[in-house]
Amino acid sequence: MTVATSLIPGLDEIVRRGDLRKRSDVARAIADLFFADAAKLRPDLVDLFDNLLIDLVPHAELAARIDLAERFSKISNAPRHLVGQLARENEIQVAAPVLRRSPVLDEAALLEIARFKGQGHLLAMTERNALSANLTDVLVERGDRDVVRRAAGNAGAKFSPGGYSELIKRASKDGVLTLKIGQRDDLSGDQLKDLLGGTLDVIRRRLTEVVKPARQMEIRRAMTEIEEASLPPGPRRDYADAQRTVLNLHRDGHLGESALLGFAKAHKYEEAVATLSAMSGVKLSVLDRLIAGDRYDPILILGRVKNLGWPTVRALILLWYGPQRTPADADIEAARVNFTKLMPSTAERVVNFWRTRQTI
Repeated sequence: MTVATSLIPGLDEIVRRGDLRKRSDVARAIADLFFADAAKLRPDLVDLFDNLLIDLVPHAELAARIDLAERFSKISNAPRHLVGQLARENEIQVAAPVLRRSPVLDEAALLEIARFKGQGHLLAMTERNALSANLTDVLVERGDRDVVRRAAGNAGAKFSPGGYSELIKRASKDGVLTLKIGQRDDLSGDQLKDLLGGTLDVIRRRLTEVVKPARQMEIRRAMTEIEEASLPPGPRRDYADAQRTVLNLHRDGHLGESALLGFAKAHKYEEAVATLSAMSGVKLSVLDRLIAGDRYDPILILGRVKNLGWPTVRALILLWYGPQRTPADADIEAARVNFTKLMPSTAERVVNFWRTRQTI
């Protein structure tokens, strides 16, 4: 330390009364000495450098402060108070390096900075190798879209139950965030269901493309549970026998409009819906819910896509009404007019959307 101690005589006078340029030069010289022997310095000597630099570095020009922040951010025994000072600088180019990686910054310092500094400081923190649940609570609460996305994509980040809930809430309006959360290894089954429950179908499909195979299975299982929970109360239809009938028709080459018309006229609801499912490529559980709704529009759309004749579509509409209800002639005529006006391209787009439900 003979070189370092040679700088100390008169240093107090420079710090108190010297001009800014001279302070900047001294700061550079002392920092260079530290970097030359950093790995060998005892803690008391690191403290000495800390005391010398903390009043000098703030007066260095911006480029010098940025350089010092970069270099100190990579050193495990960097002067603690100086690193904290750099991390709290309003100039984000200075603060960011130490916020991203300095091992010297402790949890208390990070939490303080996260609570009071701006989005640039929060964003830099999200790049740390590890983020505690306490810290991510603050990041999720205060962070903007970019901060929250980056935190969710950090594999070393931990989230509290409350933090996860807030993440998932924000993901309902942010597809990119949904994808990042969906790929996290620590996402529980219940959290996955919450995430998928507020997500658009297109994001769900994209999520299944980017996650690991095990997570794909979890997504499908979660979506099945969500769909089951959304079904109206009451007895569920059993399609097992109908599916076997349709499969036999297919094997024998008799599955088509003629069979569909026959099922509709015979009021065989399950067989008719199972046949429509096989002909259209729409998942049976999805089609059952669509046709069980309060409008028969899905029948018109499927009929147009499969180029069914009006007699078949009419029979399906009567099946939809059921044996206890008789539609007025005017209602049937209105359905025929709507069916005639329906553009095949429009119907195809709708059915393609229904078909994608098979991937979730």
